[in-house]
Amino acid sequence: MDINVLDIKGQETGRKVTLNENIFGIEPNDHVLYLDVKRFLAAQRQGTAKTKERSEHAGSTRKLGRQKGGGGARRGDINSPVLVGGGRVFGPTPRDYSFKLNKKVKALARKSALAYKAQEEAIVVVEDFNFDAPKTKDFINFAKNLKVNGKKVLLVLPEVEKNVYLSARNLEKAQVTTAAQVNSYNVLNADVLVVTENSLKTIDEILTK
Repeated sequence: MDINVLDIKGQETGRKVTLNENIFGIEPNDHVLYLDVKRFLAAQRQGTAKTKERSEHAGSTRKLGRQKGGGGARRGDINSPVLVGGGRVFGPTPRDYSFKLNKKVKALARKSALAYKAQEEAIVVVEDFNFDAPKTKDFINFAKNLKVNGKKVLLVLPEVEKNVYLSARNLEKAQVTTAAQVNSYNVLNADVLVVTENSLKTIDEILTK
C-alpha cells in the first residue's frame, strides 16, 4: 500500500512510502488486541480502593445476643457484617492490577492496531518536521493543513521533539508519541494516525525483529 508523503502545509512532496505488508497488511487479531488494551488500562489503575473489614471497625466486641434460640442469624458483636454499620465482607484491598503479556503477543497487538488503521485509510504520512517554538496555534494550523482538525490525532515522531510536544499538549484531541512508544490502545483510540517518514522506518525495525 503506497501513501503520498505530505509536508506540514498539507501539500504533496512528490514522494511516496510503501507500508510494510508484514505490519500494516496482516489480518488483525481481535483477541490479542483485547488483551493488550486490557493490560494497558489495568496498568493505569491506582488500585488504592480499601474498605474496613470487621476487625478494623472501632466498635465494641460485646456479644449482642445469645448464640442459639434467638431466631435470627448468628451475630457476635456490632461489627458483624450482618448488621448495618458492621464491617464489609470481601471488600477491595489495595493491590496492583497490572499483569504481564508476552513480547510477541504485545507486538502482534500493535501490528493489529496499525493494520486496522491501514484498512480504515486513517494513516497520514508527513515529512520530518519541528516547530521553531512551542505554539499551540502552530499545531492547530498543522492539523488544519492535513485536514485532521476536529479528529482525535495521534502524531508519531521518530524521537522526542519538545516544541512539537508542548504545542500539542494543551489540545484535548491531540496526542504526541515516539515510534518506540507506540501502543495499541493509543492507536485504536485515535481517529487518525499521523506518522513521519522516519517514524515509519523505526516502527518497521521494531516490529519486524
